[in-house]
Amino acid sequence: MAAGNANFDEILSTTLNNYIPKLTDNIFTARPLFYALTNGQTIRRVSGGAKIVVPLIYGTNSTAGSYSGTDTIATTAQTGITAAEYDWKQYAATVTINGLEEAKNNGEAQIIDLLEGKIFQTQETIIENMNTMLFGNGTGNGSKDMLGLSACIGLGNDDGTAAFAGIDATAGDNSWWRSSVANQAGAIDVKSMATMYNNVSVGNDQPTIIITGQSQYEAYEDLLDGQIRYTDTDMADGGFQNLLFKGAPITFDGTLAGEGKMYFLNTKYLQLVAHSDVWFKPTPFVRPTNQDAVFSQILCYGNLTTSNRSRQGYIYGITPA
Repeated sequence: MAAGNANFDEILSTTLNNYIPKLTDNIFTARPLFYALTNGQTIRRVSGGAKIVVPLIYGTNSTAGSYSGTDTIATTAQTGITAAEYDWKQYAATVTINGLEEAKNNGEAQIIDLLEGKIFQTQETIIENMNTMLFGNGTGNGSKDMLGLSACIGLGNDDGTAAFAGIDATAGDNSWWRSSVANQAGAIDVKSMATMYNNVSVGNDQPTIIITGQSQYEAYEDLLDGQIRYTDTDMADGGFQNLLFKGAPITFDGTLAGEGKMYFLNTKYLQLVAHSDVWFKPTPFVRPTNQDAVFSQILCYGNLTTSNRSRQGYIYGITPA
């Protein structure tokens, strides 16, 4: 084991703990989907439970109505409230410093610089991994991944009716648990976009963001040729190129390159849920007996959830113009 600064492990642990708030901020402002899920709303913190339970309202109260004088007022027991259940998912990243690195970086300032470099590497890896997961369907890594848009909105290129979160969208009158899915089978056009936007809108409850691949974004840019272009200042301030479509910013993410998809999301009903005690939580640095190294693990327990699939939609099968 390398000899060096007697406070090496303590300096590492203190530095990592102090850096975690900056790490999480960097992660959740790095990609448009992260930004949309966390900007203006908080990550829901849950202290435990066998499942993540999300209450759902799918029906109206039949007792609501007008009456006159001494009319009997209805007191019928109501249905229309249920819950979606989501599994807890686990995610980890390990920060490792080997003995030679420790020996070369003996001073406190050198130790901190070394660790910050390791943290930056870990941060960039988490950004790419989690961003990919949040566009996926949760089946990656032996179905250990967190759920993503492909699960919350529709599994693969299906019709949005698959069973999800313990509710079978094909059973009985469960159409309220179905997302809107359309096969473009061609180049994107404004009419198809408007139809999807309207399909997932009710009154002023409309998509808050549209995310697609770069080629689809550029195709939409071409459709605006010669027209005045408007942008969402909040997304622009976050560093993301965007153009407004109706009331929602449309932007692009490299994860969707070649996918031919365009997601219409209402983030009011999409929420990251985190365990209140384990969300980007670093463990103390430890020294294995059989390795010349110290390591800490950054742990996350949580999942992506939706409380209203019918306000989400996507177009697939988009081909180059």
